[in-house]
Amino acid sequence: MKNINTLIEEINGLKSELHDKDFLLTWEQTPEELERVLKTAAALKQMRNENIATNVFNNGLGISLFRDNSTRTRFSYASAINMLGLAQQDLDEGKSQIAHGETVRETANMISFCADAIGIRDDMYLGAGNAYMREVGEALDEGVKEGVLPHRPALINLQCDIDHPTQSMADLAWLEEHFGSLDQLKGKKIAMTWAYSPSYGKPLSVPQGIIGLMTRFGMDVTLAHPEGYDLIPEVVEQARINAAESGGSFTQVNSMAEAFEGADIVYPKSWAPYQVMERRTELLRANDHDA
Repeated sequence: MKNINTLIEEINGLKSELHDKDFLLTWEQTPEELERVLKTAAALKQMRNENIATNVFNNGLGISLFRDNSTRTRFSYASAINMLGLAQQDLDEGKSQIAHGETVRETANMISFCADAIGIRDDMYLGAGNAYMREVGEALDEGVKEGVLPHRPALINLQCDIDHPTQSMADLAWLEEHFGSLDQLKGKKIAMTWAYSPSYGKPLSVPQGIIGLMTRFGMDVTLAHPEGYDLIPEVVEQARINAAESGGSFTQVNSMAEAFEGADIVYPKSWAPYQVMERRTELLRANDHDA
């Protein structure tokens, strides 16, 4: 395990523009930026283990907006912002002026006077969640440009319809730790497969996040699912592009057993049929919430 000073030197040696942009999709970040996130997480983990203060902020708020239920992400986000010295404030849309018709632009700017970070989960409707996050970001950019806001809080995607970057990055961090380094992941086969679950129709963002991230680091990624359980075509194409650029591979099959053959890592996960998710969005846009 590397010591803290070594990690800090490596972090400083990686080119990054993360301080000037939001973290909404992992494939919008460069490999160096993703590596910098992993090394920063490793440094903070060691600092905590050695009882070294991790406060980047002396005060301030980290806002959370969960438009879908959450347990693990809700608590890990709260823990993370607390570790950095921020207090958490959950935005309950039903108890805010949003319930009285306040616009996204108004709400985003109002809460940002007091915030250094805003984490949003909006994952249930295809074409809606990530778009909402970008609408918030555009409202904040306008607020800064017009002199309404003195600073621009960072936006973090806590799961949308396209990606679940905090979970996939945590998975990648564990794989790096388990296999020894990011370089050791090159050529490793990971099987991302659909698996039955008796609970509700889960979003597509976890499998999409995995194929969109692991293909960035030279891994051989195999996606397996039954007919009708396709992922968003643009994300699948992005995985192919990532694999070609990183020297890895991306393969699609219909059989879990076939995907598991020769796999170093297996990742069974349930998600809803693509057509169901599309229909759910149509009903949302028609304001048919009962359906």
